[in-house]
Amino acid sequence: MTPSSFEEEIFSNTLENMEPLLLILIIAAIALLLFAIEIFLTPGFGVAGIAATVCVVIADAMVYFYFDSFTATVTLLASIALVFLLVWWLARARTLERIALKANIDSTNATPDQLSVRPGQKGRALTRLALIGNAVIEGRTVEVKSTGDFIDEGTPIVVTAVQDALILVQKDGAS
Repeated sequence: MTPSSFEEEIFSNTLENMEPLLLILIIAAIALLLFAIEIFLTPGFGVAGIAATVCVVIADAMVYFYFDSFTATVTLLASIALVFLLVWWLARARTLERIALKANIDSTNATPDQLSVRPGQKGRALTRLALIGNAVIEGRTVEVKSTGDFIDEGTPIVVTAVQDALILVQKDGAS
């Protein structure tokens, strides 16, 4: 007998001789572990959540197979109630709120040229502003957004507002 077949025989005999209740409890514990992984480590309904659901179904099916109908029905109802209780508890205890990311992103990807533009500065459209395009404003090439109308290439423009990296412009009425 080779060592690998010896190990396989021991493993298969262990599973065959294991009490059904112990096996059901192990599967239920694995389901709880997978649900915890799904909730706290990999949010969303992914592989861990699906695997946990499959474990619960297998455990309930094993109860139906090894025990009487009354015990199996009570176990099934208890499983369903436990899932609803867990969801209710998570919602009420604000557990997810405590571990959720609360930081605000206050950085911008604006270039120094964009950040140096001020309302009232004048320039010329480099490209057609079909709401968004490029312009040269006081010698700096920046991306701009028209406040309404399309602006043709080469048209004089004036900056009306600056919001972080967004530069709003309109046709310069003085030209």
